[in-house]
Amino acid sequence: QVQLVESGGGLVQFGGSLRLSCAASGRIFGYNEMGWYRQAPGKQRELVAAIGSGGNTNYADSVKGRFTISRDNAKNTVYLQMNVLKPEDTAVYYCHIKIVSAIVASYWGQGTQVTVSS
Repeated sequence: QVQLVESGGGLVQFGGSLRLSCAASGRIFGYNEMGWYRQAPGKQRELVAAIGSGGNTNYADSVKGRFTISRDNAKNTVYLQMNVLKPEDTAVYYCHIKIVSAIVASYWGQGTQVTVSS
């Protein structure tokens, strides 16, 4: 089992910044990909950004140039630096990890609310 603990959400004004953190613990081995998804009210959960254990990254078009994902492999922690936040970034942000070994295992955090006021 793997546990994900998120922190860093909150309320921020338009144009502001927030940094999300997610620490993973448990059986983590081999190649894995950590990332952030978000879900706004009435909308489907969508990928925001992801980073593999080798450092390769993937971003949603809507956040490119504003958000930066990074990770500390020694701490099994992933970060999401969010700059120039907009009201449309308001959502619950979920941390996710996919572990690829003999099987693929997927785990989610409990979610953290990010609210951007206009």
